[in-house]
Amino acid sequence: MSQTTCGVAAAAGMLLALLLAVASVASDAAPADRGPSQVVERLHASLLECMRNAESLGYQGRYRELAPTLEELFDLPFMAQKAVGRHWKTASPEDQHRLVDTFSRYTVSNYAGRFDGFSGQSFETIGAQPSTRGTVLVRTQLIDPEGDDVKLDYRLRETDGRWRIIDVYLNGTVSELALRRAEYSSLIKREGFEGLLLALDERIDEMAAAPADQAS
Repeated sequence: MSQTTCGVAAAAGMLLALLLAVASVASDAAPADRGPSQVVERLHASLLECMRNAESLGYQGRYRELAPTLEELFDLPFMAQKAVGRHWKTASPEDQHRLVDTFSRYTVSNYAGRFDGFSGQSFETIGAQPSTRGTVLVRTQLIDPEGDDVKLDYRLRETDGRWRIIDVYLNGTVSELALRRAEYSSLIKREGFEGLLLALDERIDEMAAAPADQAS
């Protein structure tokens, strides 16, 4: 083989390696480039998958399937902080860490417990619009052929170059985060931070022991 031929082959090899490296970087960066609507649609795809396989998975299986997706798509540390409002600043760093962990487990448990069956449901993304403090509101609905459709709106904010969900609105008006903040603040006033953590752990245990999943 001539030196010219070897040089061309080497250059081609280097170019191929460079293209593969660029493709790998682009693939790794893809989640960070996901827009607000795509984040919500990925959540919906995961929920539908769990709903279709709900019986075979059982509660624990749904929990395992949903946990990585919810932890990626929701800003759970931010939501935990907002859920306790002014009590966050007075909590010790250890209690703050415990709250984020317990709140995250409770959020996954709640989804695993609620999306426990499938009868032809589907999600529809209606649109996205700018909202307060640099957030974006993604409007969707859960279409149920055997019941009433449910309007679900998601508020997302961008942190570290990624869009993540920070609140969910039922029927476009009822903020899940606001409901939790009212409930958690009341619990902390009555029973302290430890009382809140114990209450959330009890609810997680109750959802895990639901009769429908004991039989599956």
